[in-house]
Amino acid sequence: MRSRAAILHDVGGPWSVEDFELDPPQAGEVMVEMAAAGLCHSDEHILNGDMSAPNEVMRSLGLPTMFPTIGGHEGSGIVREVGAGVTDFAPGDHVVMSFVAVCGQCRWCATGMEYLCDVGIGTMIPGMPTDGTFRHHTTDGRSLGHLAKVGAFAKHTVVSTDSLVKVEPDMPLVPIALLSCAIPTGYGSVANRSNMRAGDTVVVIGAGGIGTGAIQGARINGAARIVAVDPVDFKQKSALQFGATHGVATVAEALDLVRGLTYGVMADAVVVSPSLITAADVRDALQLTRKGGTCVLTGMTSQLTRSVKIDLQDFILMNKTLAGTIFGSCNPRADIARLAGLYRTGQLQLDDMITRRYRLDQINDAYDDLRSGSIIRGIIDFTL
Repeated sequence: MRSRAAILHDVGGPWSVEDFELDPPQAGEVMVEMAAAGLCHSDEHILNGDMSAPNEVMRSLGLPTMFPTIGGHEGSGIVREVGAGVTDFAPGDHVVMSFVAVCGQCRWCATGMEYLCDVGIGTMIPGMPTDGTFRHHTTDGRSLGHLAKVGAFAKHTVVSTDSLVKVEPDMPLVPIALLSCAIPTGYGSVANRSNMRAGDTVVVIGAGGIGTGAIQGARINGAARIVAVDPVDFKQKSALQFGATHGVATVAEALDLVRGLTYGVMADAVVVSPSLITAADVRDALQLTRKGGTCVLTGMTSQLTRSVKIDLQDFILMNKTLAGTIFGSCNPRADIARLAGLYRTGQLQLDDMITRRYRLDQINDAYDDLRSGSIIRGIIDFTL
């Protein structure tokens, strides 16, 4: 069948909205008609080369090329067709994508760490995870990748059942698209990885979609003080609506503020979630972290950033923890339902996070808005 998608043909973009050909789902696969797709910085990092390399470079290294590829890894939709042997999903089911695929059988899944699934770790490799072949094709017959094995920037996509989580049919599909990435990544950074306890002081550096998820995670789990750090005034003010008690523009301001609020103890937990983490961000965040506290690196960094400089003696003697996380260390098959429950009861604010909805053909304008800091989360709404 023919559908339409936002495609990257190489590093540098722009997004090209065009028709493509989609094969039916094969064994272990499902075709989904997308309802909504979130605009995340990770897709921007693919476009600008922070998480990708031009085809010419990959070929020179003898490695598989990534482009052309359909973007988007955060989304929700409705199952329209299932492949052979699929019993967990049926046409009409409402689903949320998981950019971390979950096989349920590897060591990590079996020990409760689905976010480290051996299948999920290969989501940047081109082709279907089921058999390595392609279901998406350009109109001139070339193989077409789909980012994170999801390809949410397409009206229709074929994905493995490992990349889907079924949700209740009465849940509104547009806001729950955020349960694919922004919310579990941000919320889980606090709830699962930071060792935060009720009454703690939490600092969130970067108050975009993921940072807002972290702020809400801190609020819901009982943080006494939540300091949002973002250079964009709009985001500072927005953070207060989601539970931040204070908003500042820089880490330098945060250091003075937190020092005063805690009588010099500093923050119990710090979540670092700017659009791109630099070595200086790590150093500064550890300065904000108290003795025995935890600093969680949630945002992505450039593939060229290989090392950081920290005060190692302070880090060791002050018993601090520096932690990485993927998907907020959430288990998609369990935690997406839990987060949906928090949304249903009004504790998790998803609708308010969506600053603006866009048509698919507005995607380049949408990413301009993301870069300028004028939105918390933008959504491609396929119903528009």
